[in-house]
Amino acid sequence: MVLSMRAALPPQRVNLRTPEVMLEVQAAVESHYHSPMVEHLRASGGVATFGDVTVRLAKQFGFCYGVERAIDLAYAARKVFAERNLYLVGEIIHNPEVNAQLAAMGICTLAGPCQLADIDKLSPEDVVIVPAFGAEVAVHERIKARGCQIVDTTCGDVMSVWKRVRQYANDGVTSIIHGKSDHEETRATSSRARSAGGGGHYLVVYDLAETEYLCHYLRQGGDRAAFLDKFRGACSEGFDPDRHLGKVGVANQTTMLRSETEEVQQRIRAAVTARDGSEANFRVFDTICGATQERQDALLDLLARPPDLMLVVGGYNSSNTTHLADLAQEKLPTYFVLNADCLESPQHIRHFDTRMRREVTAGDWLPAGPISVGITAGASCPSNLIEDVILRLLKLREISAPEQA
Repeated sequence: MVLSMRAALPPQRVNLRTPEVMLEVQAAVESHYHSPMVEHLRASGGVATFGDVTVRLAKQFGFCYGVERAIDLAYAARKVFAERNLYLVGEIIHNPEVNAQLAAMGICTLAGPCQLADIDKLSPEDVVIVPAFGAEVAVHERIKARGCQIVDTTCGDVMSVWKRVRQYANDGVTSIIHGKSDHEETRATSSRARSAGGGGHYLVVYDLAETEYLCHYLRQGGDRAAFLDKFRGACSEGFDPDRHLGKVGVANQTTMLRSETEEVQQRIRAAVTARDGSEANFRVFDTICGATQERQDALLDLLARPPDLMLVVGGYNSSNTTHLADLAQEKLPTYFVLNADCLESPQHIRHFDTRMRREVTAGDWLPAGPISVGITAGASCPSNLIEDVILRLLKLREISAPEQA
């Protein structure tokens, strides 16, 4: 009876970010993810030469504010709710090292390939952390129904997109979301389009090829069944291209490549205008994350004077990191690596091929003689992993580690 009464009461609001808690949290986070070497390089303008290897760091890289906040809140939750079970909806961010650290702290996952618990088994005594990507409305409601304490670390930029697609739905406008339909953030965003009062609709386009397919249909119509087959799993239940593309509004997964998102917007705008003779049935709102854009701009700035090769460090399932690798490989040899272990030898490096969507091994990647190596990292990559990669690079060239490392 006591348990059922407690389950009926809303969880207490708890301030996790008290000065006392955050002092301990910051010490723990720094011990796990900080890098004196990377901070020294950053303070020195991001360029340093060790022997015959020059390392050039992009001006903006690694953890963004939203990621730092999510990690801080997860650590704080572990501290404040020390005697309670802690669960995480999927991954806190797209970096296996960080997620492994949280698992080592006793935080179990409720979704994804490493799922260790089931939402339907939760109790009011349990604490659930919502990751930086957010969570789908249905998932959030199931957790609330269990009476759990919820620690929501959803990034503010993501919530801005949710607000936009809700508004589209309330106005009878279908959301065209530029993103990856199976990405946690895009799933959470599309669920907000459906949860609006009028039960809005959405369609997810991944790239320019899918955008062009959509634009052709906007201009000329076409085979409805073929359209629905093309976007199977990437549109709302009951979506009908002949009914729900009359008014469209573009939004995006916050970590997409800005230049591509802008092209998506322009093409859809042009298609609607060609069909209707005006832009009256088209809406757009810039929802690219500021940190994502800063990292893309910083990489482009570095590539203006290209190094000999580029190392991009981060989780293979990280969207913003993938786009950094895509940008760099248009200009020069680029290797998207998970961590220092990928740098096996001067002859072999394991890296993620963004086109083949799998890890591959390249040969003779590190040439002899003086070399300039550019390095950047996605917004979910901690500085200690960047340091590990730099030190491994120097070791392969038989260069002693600098003292500040």
